[in-house]
This record gives sequence, structure tokens and C-alpha cells, in this order.
Amino acid sequence: MQVSTMPIEATARLTTILAADVAEYGRLTRIDHGGTLTRIAQLRREVVEPVVDGHHGRFVTWTGDGFLAEFDESVDAVRCAVVIQQTMTQRNAETQLQKRMQFRIAVHFGDILDEPEMRDGDDVNQALCLEGFAEPGGVYISSGVYDGVKDRLVEIYCPLGDRNDNVAPVRVYRVTPGIGKEKSNFRRTALAVAGAITLVGLAGGAYWWQTSNPPAAVVEKPAPAVAVIAKAEALPPAMTVAPAIEPAKPAAVEHTAAKPAPSVPAPEASAPKLAAPALAPAPVPAPASAAPGMKEPAMVKIPGGNFMMGSNEDASEKPIHHVAVNGFAMSKYPVTIGEWRQCVAAHACADIVVGDSEAPVSNVSWSDTQQYVGWLAKETHKQYRLPTEAEWEYAARGGTQTAYWWGNEPMKGMADCKGCVEPYDPHHPVKVGSFKANPYGLHDMTGTVAEWVADCWHRDYQGAPSDQAAWSGGDCSTHVLRGGSWQNDITYARSSSRDNYDTRVRYLTHGFRLALTE
Repeated sequence: MQVSTMPIEATARLTTILAADVAEYGRLTRIDHGGTLTRIAQLRREVVEPVVDGHHGRFVTWTGDGFLAEFDESVDAVRCAVVIQQTMTQRNAETQLQKRMQFRIAVHFGDILDEPEMRDGDDVNQALCLEGFAEPGGVYISSGVYDGVKDRLVEIYCPLGDRNDNVAPVRVYRVTPGIGKEKSNFRRTALAVAGAITLVGLAGGAYWWQTSNPPAAVVEKPAPAVAVIAKAEALPPAMTVAPAIEPAKPAAVEHTAAKPAPSVPAPEASAPKLAAPALAPAPVPAPASAAPGMKEPAMVKIPGGNFMMGSNEDASEKPIHHVAVNGFAMSKYPVTIGEWRQCVAAHACADIVVGDSEAPVSNVSWSDTQQYVGWLAKETHKQYRLPTEAEWEYAARGGTQTAYWWGNEPMKGMADCKGCVEPYDPHHPVKVGSFKANPYGLHDMTGTVAEWVADCWHRDYQGAPSDQAAWSGGDCSTHVLRGGSWQNDITYARSSSRDNYDTRVRYLTHGFRLALTE
């Protein structure tokens, strides 16, 4: 008698499935079987498990060279896939070419069975087939996942058409987190060649023109390479890219050494110089594009001083070093949804926010923050910017040197974070100003939203500035975040705790506050 092994109680539920395996696993094991298995185990411990866990994923199963994981949110699954691939790229840069490992990853939205021993099902098979289509180092997503993330993650989504597997055709998109170095170099080379060819043709035409016409008739034209670039950079309509608005960085962001920020020139400074009596400068009129009834964020003056930056709690916070800070101003609260909407109304910021106007704006990338900062500085003629990492920690400490501004031990009811307050809402941060201010009068420096700062990411403080200048060298594809968020536990809320994330990528818990050069 044949006995069915199908569990009677097994039920299906919708989830986001991430499937991954190591490309060219057979070749790698033939080269070094034992070493390959050891390195896969190491990658599992050091990369895959922490990244999946950090993006709220759960492992379904492990194979010899791959795994299945599930996520409640498609955004978390795609972001997890991108971070794994970026981490692998960094690790491979330090690995011999023949021993480099690359994952193929696919993300699909569909049913999975609750029964732990069941690994089959149409959608699981579809995720595995989609992963088989992916190129090494690539992330492929199905149309159901694309619909859920296209407006929430600032990535590039390249439509690849339908892929037929043994289940059913599925529309596929390739996810590209910006332009990688290799691809970018190829593009620059191709454009340079195209531009050179175009310029040669123009040079011949110019020679003919000059021999046939007087010099005065020659009119300068923009370099044709611009048109070539525009054509080469054209993206299919389905792609989602970072907003095109790129306001100039505030002066403090570019500092690598101690120097005063340049003052904002008076509006008439760029006008032609005219002979006129010496008069007091006229009041600066409000720009015509200013949003009606625009309200500036509340700012708090932070006194200058000295402090010891960093801690011995984590390698990224070492070495502890002395920093001198001049006085500046910082926003009393994180930038709110209501304040962000003013920028959206002025068509200067991306329309990506929903929620209470007094809640902190979140799900913004570092690039998004530059839109707001640039818009606000232009509207007010003030030097608004992101705080530097040194300024942020100095302000968060509020004149203390303890782990938290209130002391060395975690304390309930002091911040919006996991385990810090009851009732706790894991889905949304509370309104700004819901908790007591620190000694400098700043609210929500711990928990609420993880806050972007001006600095590029460095893995530790070796060579860090000894003043409040932003540290712009290093890996500027990622920027620093401080303070933890409402979804983190209180250890992330230590004054010295630091994190990093991709500059162009939005994530649910990321927000920001402002600084102002006095």
C-alpha cells in the first residue's frame, strides 16, 4: 500500500521568497573542495545569516551551496539581496580571482507552506527557477515583487521580459543598485570613444567652415558628447532611479580639514558691478518659488566645546579620539512629514511620504535628504545642511560622556525603540517630541528614526578629523547613520553607536535632522 507523505495540516500563505546559490559551485569544489566548503560556511556565518536577520528574514532551508529565506515585506527581501551582493563584491576584491564566490539571487512573491518539512510548491519552484536565470552577482525579481518595491527603493529596475520555467511564464526585472565601478568604467570608455569620433567629425566640419567663412561667423555650440551621454544614459520607462535633483552640497559636507564654512553671498553679489553710492544692503526678498506659508524647522543653538568621540563598545567606534567643536545650530526634532511636504509642494523633493504631519519623515535616502537641504537653503538663504558625524555625537551626548545622555544604563521611557517603551508600535515611529529632551534641548536623538549625517562611511576612526568637519574620503557610496531607530533595540541608541547604508537607497527606518552654520 502506498502511503502519502503529504502533511494533512499543511497550509499555504503568501510571503516573499528569496532563493540563492553559489554560482559555479562545481568548478570551485573541483579546484579546492575542502576550502570551498569552509569558505561557504564562513560566508553563511559572516554574511548571509546576519544580513538576512538584519532585514527581518527567516531561513526556510539550507542546501550545500544555497538557501531559501522568506520575508514579510518585499522591500526587506530585495534590500537583503542587494546588500548580500554588495558585501560579496567587497569581499571578492580581496580574494584570488579563481577562488571568488558569487551568489545568484532571485526574489519572488507567492505561496509557501507552513509545514516545516515542505519545501515544494509552485511558487518555491518558481523562485528557484528565477534564481537559475540570474547571472552571477545579480538580483532578479518577479513582477509581483517589482510592483511592491518600485516606489519604495531607489534602485534601477531593468525589465528583462518574460521567462518561461516549468511552472508558468513570469515577468522578470534585474535590480541594479546604482552603476558599479566596472560597468561605469566601461560606459565612460564607450562614451569617450563615441565622443572622440564625434569631435573628429566636428573638427573636420569646423575646418571647412572656417575656410569658407570669416571667424566672426563661428558660433560656439555645446559639446556634442552631452547628447551622446544623454542617449547612452536613457533608461526604459519601467526603471526607477534616484531623483534627478542634485543640489550643491553645503560647504561643511566637503570639509576634510578644519576651516570656517564660507558665508552665503548676498543675492546681488552675482549681478554686474555698477557705480553707486555706498548704501546699506537692501533686505533679501523671499524667492518667488518659496512655498506659501513655509515654516522653517525649530533650531537649537549648540555651544562649542571639546569631547571624546567614540567608544570601546564596537570596532567601528574606535579609537576614542579628542574632537573640538565650534558652536552651531541643530534642529530640535528630526525633519517631520509636514516639513518634508513643503518641499514636495515646491516640486523640489520626491513625493514618498505618508502619515501624520508631526511624525518624522522616514524611508528617505541620503540623496533624498540633499534635495530637502538644498531646497531649504535656497528658500531661506541660510546654510542649512546635514550635521557632520562629530557634530551629531557631540549634540547627542549633551555634554555627557556616558553611554546614553541620561547615564550608562538603558532606561525605559526615554526613547522610541524596541523594548524602550510600552505600548510599542513596531510599524511606525511616534510623533517627534514625545520623549524628554537631552541636556542641549534636542528631542529624539536616540531611537525614532536612524539619522543620516554628512560623512561618508569609514569602518573605524583611524585618521578621523579632530574637529567637526565632515569626513568625505572613504566609501562615499555609503553614508553614516546615527542614533538607531524605533525598530532597533536600545543598544543602537548609544550616543557613540554608528551604522551605514547605501547613499541612494531608501529604507523604512531612515530619516534625518538639520544643522545650521552660524
